[in-house]
Amino acid sequence: MTLPSTLAVIGGGPAGLMAAERLAAAGHTVDLYDAMPSVGRKFLLAGRGGLNLTHSEPFDAFAGRYGERRAQIEPMLRRFDADALRAWAQGLGIDTFVGTSGRVFPREMKAAPLLRAWLHRLRASGVRLHMRHRWTGWTDDGQLRFESPQGEVRVAAAATVLACGGASWPRLGSDGAWVPLFKARGCHVAPLVPANCGFDVDWTPFFAERFAGQPLKSVVLAVQDRAGRHFRRKGEFVVTATGVEGSLVYAVSALLRDEIAARGEAVLHLDLLPDWTPERVLAAVAHPRGSRSLGSHLKSRLNLDAIRSALLHEVLDKAALQDPARVAAALKALPLRLLRPRPIAEAISTAGGVRFDSLDGHLMLREAPGVFCAGEMLDWEAPTGGYLLNASMASGLVAAEGVIGWLQQQR
Repeated sequence: MTLPSTLAVIGGGPAGLMAAERLAAAGHTVDLYDAMPSVGRKFLLAGRGGLNLTHSEPFDAFAGRYGERRAQIEPMLRRFDADALRAWAQGLGIDTFVGTSGRVFPREMKAAPLLRAWLHRLRASGVRLHMRHRWTGWTDDGQLRFESPQGEVRVAAAATVLACGGASWPRLGSDGAWVPLFKARGCHVAPLVPANCGFDVDWTPFFAERFAGQPLKSVVLAVQDRAGRHFRRKGEFVVTATGVEGSLVYAVSALLRDEIAARGEAVLHLDLLPDWTPERVLAAVAHPRGSRSLGSHLKSRLNLDAIRSALLHEVLDKAALQDPARVAAALKALPLRLLRPRPIAEAISTAGGVRFDSLDGHLMLREAPGVFCAGEMLDWEAPTGGYLLNASMASGLVAAEGVIGWLQQQR
């Protein structure tokens, strides 16, 4: 079955929905296709703990969160920044507020009301949603191909916005299946790798069984790679059966991932007692403990909890545990060796994707005129905190405006 010419958006995440909204607002007929039974599935899951829309920090600091891709992402953010996103949400009837961390949330803290209002506006503007339509590439004459419950569907699109996502959380639709289709077209695609992810540590069986699932709060994590990049921040993370994950780890995951790729491992250092000076820690550890065990001694003198005490046993041998200076040094800079990132399917997001040198300034593929890309399938990454969602939506808007400009040039 071949459908008539239309503007096609492939992918029902925030980038695709934003592209469809902008195209429809310009008066175009828009058909949005998604492989899943409903749109916004990853968006909804991400919002279960409170939908983090964006961040309120100054623009220069905000743009700096995109690291090596700042030059490519910043123009998109200038088109649709944090204030613009909040105003857009307000236009849907969704009030927002700034949390104590500077993060911006819907007043109700939920994703579902926003998504419902968004879909209502899209349908009212004439956007047609086609669910269970998996894009499988192009025909020889450039038509879009889809697998659907009715069999193969072909679409002769006047222009296309691809917002297919990365490869994290594949059960929600982002499985990276588009990568070989792009490579076959001659487009440059950087390998998809996990971002905002956990890491494996070679815990002893005792530690993994005893402490998996427990948080490690109020610690300082520090790491420096071979290139001299340095990270140091106070926060918390969670011990898992296989390693570590959580907000503090996610914040430095790009540096850790790249260090592992270059060296085969990464070593971070934890200050387990950031409010204590090294001298005070040493004095407490060196205080005579009599017949008490080391754990009881450290609990008494430093109020050291069980998980911190157990970490010492994970990294220090028996001789070191008898040396107050080495114990004190480890409490202030405990080395933790990370072996590998967790699988990409477990990551919050992905890095890699369509390289910007394959795109023009309007996000159109140089090898496929009339085909534009947006969202997480582009080669960029950002930490959690609203940066991922804001840039994804901004890229969808920019891609749609690229389509509008390109169509005008074709007349």
